[in-house]
Amino acid sequence: MQTYCEAVEAKDLQHKLLAPSIWIRENHSPLVSLMHTNFNLIFEPSILEDYQYLIREDMVEKIGRISKVLDKQDKILIIRSAWRSYQHQQLLWDTTFTSFKKKHPKKSNSEIKETISYFIAPPTMTMHATGGAVDALIYDKLEDSVMDFGTNNGLEIDLSKKCYPNHPNISTKARKNRALLIGLFEGEGFVCDLKEYWHFDYGNVVWAIEKEKEYAIYGPIT
Repeated sequence: MQTYCEAVEAKDLQHKLLAPSIWIRENHSPLVSLMHTNFNLIFEPSILEDYQYLIREDMVEKIGRISKVLDKQDKILIIRSAWRSYQHQQLLWDTTFTSFKKKHPKKSNSEIKETISYFIAPPTMTMHATGGAVDALIYDKLEDSVMDFGTNNGLEIDLSKKCYPNHPNISTKARKNRALLIGLFEGEGFVCDLKEYWHFDYGNVVWAIEKEKEYAIYGPIT
């Protein structure tokens, strides 16, 4: 387990060091709201009022195909988050910090910041600002619940290293459910985040690094 986590963290650090050097050839695909499609989706409530779950227009059909595959399995794609402004990202950081501190009162502020930093990027570094990132889970209609991914209780996710996509210390059921979610997005050309099984990138610099592309096609939209 330690070896796996160390390998993930080393690769993540390598990505962070590479990211500023990746050329962005912006293709100007506009932001559009997934709420204005006819796809069968569930939208996780946002900390922002009137959040529109915006993604690049190029990605809309990809989400639609994923949704249709899940429809046939009596499942529904849950969209947790999509484009986020820098201000939204800062609010998310602050809210998560406050919540984590309440749950772990004995931890110091520096320990909490270190844990959160594994999973929530600083505002100017978030891939969500590009419109090329989607956070997603899956709802099972037959079980009438959000599927078990090993670190979640419904929509609430406990941030720990078990969130790393291929962490060995999760149940067989959770591993199978992660494989379904990740497989659907990878099949549409997305890449799964190294530390978050629910986060998927397309077109941005993380995608370009993982796919060994010459350049990214989505830069930040602020």
